[in-house]
Amino acid sequence: MKEHITIVKVCLLAGKIMLKSGAETSRVEDTMNRIAAAYDLENVQSYATPTAINFSIGVATETNFLRINNRSTDLHKIAVVNHISRQITAGELDAREALRTIKHIDDKKLHFPGWVQIIAAAFVSGSFAYMFGGTWPDVLPAFIAGAAGFAGMIACDRLVDIRFVSEFLGGFIIGILAVAFLHYGFGASLDRVIIGAVMPMVPGVPITNAVRDLMAGHLVAGLSKGVEAGLTAFAIGAGIALVFGLV
Repeated sequence: MKEHITIVKVCLLAGKIMLKSGAETSRVEDTMNRIAAAYDLENVQSYATPTAINFSIGVATETNFLRINNRSTDLHKIAVVNHISRQITAGELDAREALRTIKHIDDKKLHFPGWVQIIAAAFVSGSFAYMFGGTWPDVLPAFIAGAAGFAGMIACDRLVDIRFVSEFLGGFIIGILAVAFLHYGFGASLDRVIIGAVMPMVPGVPITNAVRDLMAGHLVAGLSKGVEAGLTAFAIGAGIALVFGLV
């Protein structure tokens, strides 16, 4: 029985890490089922939504519930958990070793610090501004506006526990800076500057996951993730629209 409890903890912790890191629910359930099957558990029942995981090791056994409060995008953690699940399937890790390894991954901060993300967002913004048809004078305004908007979003996200507000603020900062740059003669196309600057904030991964979950038959998770991605896009657009309304 103790061995079964350890296996349940391994499955739940692996699912929790993947779900918090932005994995699609179909992948989360598949990973949990494969880990349980590798430890010779049959009739495993797993059900994941964007905000919770239900897992049991049999049809008539007690169900374990795990709440997911915060979600982000950390593809590296997803890849690490996938690698651990493959090791478990290959018989390279027993349940206790797997639990220690996954706990270490859960406690470890593998994402890049904020200043690195801001620098990356700046280069991404400038590159997209040029790629979407902008000229070289549009690159620098998009570079600065993208970095400032992403920095504002990160700062607000640490102070306010409502993602919509931080994304709205990021869009607003981008709109203000883009309009100011073009007003003072820096840049040639306002549209290209704004489009390039908002690209680091666009919810590309949630949209992709929503489509994949819908195609896999996970209708609840697919629709909820699609709505979440739509709210993010609306928040960014509303922030920029407010700038146009003020000027």
